[in-house]
Amino acid sequence: MIDPALLRENPEAVKQSQIARGSSPDAVDAAIAAEASRRSALTAFEELRAEQNAFGKTVAKAPKDEKAALVAQAKELAQRVKDAQAASTAAEQAYRSAIDQIQNVVIEGVPAGGEENFVTMREVGDIPTFDFAPRDHLELGEMLGAIDMDRGAKVSGARFYFLKGVGARLEIALMNYALNMALENDFTPMITPTLVRPEVMAGTGFLGAHADEIYHLEEDDLYLVGTSEVALAGYHQNEIVTFPETGSLKYAGWSTCYRREAGSHGKDTRGIIRVHQFNKLEMFLYCRPEQAEAEHAKLLALEEEMLTSLGLAYRVIDVAAGDLGSSAARKYDTEAWVPTQGAFRELTSTSNCTTYQARRLDIRHRPEGGGKTQPVATLNGTLATTRWLVALLETHQRADGSVVVPEPLRPYMGGLEVLEPIA
Repeated sequence: MIDPALLRENPEAVKQSQIARGSSPDAVDAAIAAEASRRSALTAFEELRAEQNAFGKTVAKAPKDEKAALVAQAKELAQRVKDAQAASTAAEQAYRSAIDQIQNVVIEGVPAGGEENFVTMREVGDIPTFDFAPRDHLELGEMLGAIDMDRGAKVSGARFYFLKGVGARLEIALMNYALNMALENDFTPMITPTLVRPEVMAGTGFLGAHADEIYHLEEDDLYLVGTSEVALAGYHQNEIVTFPETGSLKYAGWSTCYRREAGSHGKDTRGIIRVHQFNKLEMFLYCRPEQAEAEHAKLLALEEEMLTSLGLAYRVIDVAAGDLGSSAARKYDTEAWVPTQGAFRELTSTSNCTTYQARRLDIRHRPEGGGKTQPVATLNGTLATTRWLVALLETHQRADGSVVVPEPLRPYMGGLEVLEPIA
């Protein structure tokens, strides 16, 4: 939810944000009208309730022969108060529904437009070249006995797979390496639930335009998460948090993730680029709102450190407003070069959600020096996920189908330096 004060004091800024996202600014006018109705209904209810309280004292002091008539008036007034309270509650719900239609206000400088309107901030590393015809990650994975798509489809359907042998070891090594980096940067490791309640999923902003991407268990009314961000955002729901001396609360959530990939028919059908199930290590951070942009830069720096240390060429893009999702005020994607596609493909992203999620989930803190509690800011960023195997296998392949293990991963693979094709 956006800051209601911003909606009242600078509705034009909120409208411009909606326009930059490609969304209708009419939602802003609707929310303003709903707030006016809410205030009017609340005032009417409070005035009637005050009248009821005063009248109650009159009844109590009235002579016995007058009380019968006064009691009848009191009952009528009580019904009016009850009706006014119901109207106030309905107006409050209508206001909340209206303001929830407004996406987070984008940070100044975020490019306007849709998916194709991103701005490239930088490209890092040398694009790999080969003196042989490079194999794609699936062919390499099959040669190495690392990926089995056929049996994944047999067991679970399209876009499922088995990682086995060195493939399973490589993913576990990658995740452990990422976890170690998170630990060195003061993140608390977390194994998170992968099923969450509707209010948590909605609170993080994932039940909006892309709700069809999420698996829903109707009988239990629970959602399978597509990122541990959801569970970690809900971790402090309805709480007043206390920040440590380091200034922020930092968690690294390791979980299996699920996405329906609705609308992706025919896209990335080969291999493990776009699948229904994968593992991910997600950084999640709570901080004071004024610290959010600086913390966002730190999350991006950690993602880039991971990519560079593993010898991957990549670019960083400033994602356009229309491709942010409802919760993010700014998002940076890091995209690694995939040789057989001749293109950069997203491996990680990091988002600054400002106070949007915290307002929906009621997560607050006390300002330094005391005073009224205020919403915190929330940020997230990916350190490793299954898709990284695509870039790692293709980038570090050799002519015979073997793959060099990046040096930082070797300690997590028992010292193995090269993945060799199986006989």
